[in-house]
Amino acid sequence: MLVDGRLGLSTSGGRALRGPAVAPRFFSGVVTQAAPAAAGLLGVADVALTRYHQPRPGWTRDPVVTCGGDRLRFESFSACGGVYARLDLLGGALDGEVFDRGTTNVDVNGPLREALARVGARDPLHLGVGADELTVTTLDGAVVEKKVPLPERWLRGFAEVQVIAARMDLRAELPGMSAVRFLRSLPKRAAADLWVAPAGRDLRVTDRPGPGAVCLSGVGRLATLLPLLRFVRSLKVYGPAAPGGPASSAWELELPGMRYTLVLSPERWRGFSGEGAVLADLATDEAEADADVMGMLLNFEPEVEIGLLADRAGLSTTRVRAALTQLGTAGRVGYDLNEAAHFHRELPYDREHVQHLNPRLTAARALAESGAVEIAGDTARVRTDGGVREVGLADGSCTCPWWWDHHGSRGPCKHVLAARIVARATPTLSTVESGMESGMESGLESGLESGAETAR
Repeated sequence: MLVDGRLGLSTSGGRALRGPAVAPRFFSGVVTQAAPAAAGLLGVADVALTRYHQPRPGWTRDPVVTCGGDRLRFESFSACGGVYARLDLLGGALDGEVFDRGTTNVDVNGPLREALARVGARDPLHLGVGADELTVTTLDGAVVEKKVPLPERWLRGFAEVQVIAARMDLRAELPGMSAVRFLRSLPKRAAADLWVAPAGRDLRVTDRPGPGAVCLSGVGRLATLLPLLRFVRSLKVYGPAAPGGPASSAWELELPGMRYTLVLSPERWRGFSGEGAVLADLATDEAEADADVMGMLLNFEPEVEIGLLADRAGLSTTRVRAALTQLGTAGRVGYDLNEAAHFHRELPYDREHVQHLNPRLTAARALAESGAVEIAGDTARVRTDGGVREVGLADGSCTCPWWWDHHGSRGPCKHVLAARIVARATPTLSTVESGMESGMESGLESGLESGAETAR
C-alpha cells in the first residue's frame, strides 16, 4: 500500500478456493510427526537468523509459509542471501483441515523457538495457518506469530533459486546411517570449500571437480542439517551437470512425512539475489504478457506441470518457462527438486516491480531503446558512456569488465541483454536469433527435461 508517499510491501491476502480473499484461513490441524517437524521449523528459522558470510549478530528475517492443499511449505533465506531453506510438511505428516490455499510470512521469535525446542517425540504439535498469523500450540500453550513485511531481497532470491534448482539433477543418494556418517565426517572448519563425489554407495570428499561431483562451498552452511540427523531416512544431493568451477548445490533430508532442503549459492560470499540466472528469460518480448496468463492458471497445485500449462495456454514450453521465471521474480513460483516440478505460492505480482528488482535488465532495455546497439552478423557493438562494447550474440561474450570478471557465471551483462533484445526485434537476423536462442536454452531445456524424466 502507498501511505503518505511511503510504499509498504507485504504479502497479498491470499487466493482462497473460492477466489481472492482478504484474510483467508488456510490450515488447522495436528502434525503427526511432531519432533522432526519442530526441529525442521527451527532449522528454517535458524537459516533466516544466520549470516554465513562475514557473520555478525542482530539480523533476523521471517519464514514464508504456504498452504498448497496437501502440504505446508516453510521457506527462508539466510541473512547473507546465499542459503535457501525449505521444510515441506507432506500429507502423511498432517492431520487436519485445509480451508483455503495461500501464503503468508511470519516472525519466529524467542517464545516460539523455546516452545519448538521442547517438543518431544510423543508430544502434540498443532498448527494454525492464516493470512495474518501462524499459531503453534504445544503442551506449553499457544504461541501466535503475526504477519510481517516480506524482505524485497527475498523476492529476487526466490526467482533465482527456482531457475538455478531447475538446472540441477540428482547426483547421489545415501540411506539414513550412511548419510549420518558422511555429514558428521565433513571438515569442522565452517569456511572449508570442497567437492563431493559419488564413490560406490557412499560419497567422498575431494578438493577438485570431477565426474558427477557437487560443489560444497562453505561446509558450515550445512549446519542446520545436523540437528535433524536423528530423524533422517535418506540424503539426496543435487547439482548441475559437469560444473567446471564453483556451482550451486542442493542437500535434501528425507524425514518422517516431510523433507528439509538446503540450496547453497556457488560461493559463500555470493547471494542468490545477484546471480542473474533469470535475466535471459525476462528479456524476451512475450514474458510479461505470458506471465499474466500463467498467473491465472496457477492454483496452488503441488506440482506445476509445464506441459499441461502449455496446452491450457496454447504456448510453447519455452514461453511457459520464461513466464514462470517472470512470476518467480515476484515470488509466485518455486521449484521442488524431489518432484522435479515447480510449485505455486501467492505473493504480490507487479510488472513494474519485477523490472525494478532487475536493474541490469532495465539498463539493457534503455540501451536498446536509445539506439545504442548495432548488429553486424553474429556480433554487436553497444555504445556506452564507458566506450564501445563488442558482444558475441551466440556465446554471450562481451568486452566489458563484468564479462571479464564473471564470464557469464552470474548471468549476461546489460550489453549482451541489449544486443539480444535488438536482435530478436530485427527480422533479417532470424538465423542469428535461432542460433542465439538455441545456445541460451539448450542447457536449461535438457536440465529441466532430464529432471522431469527422472521424477517420472
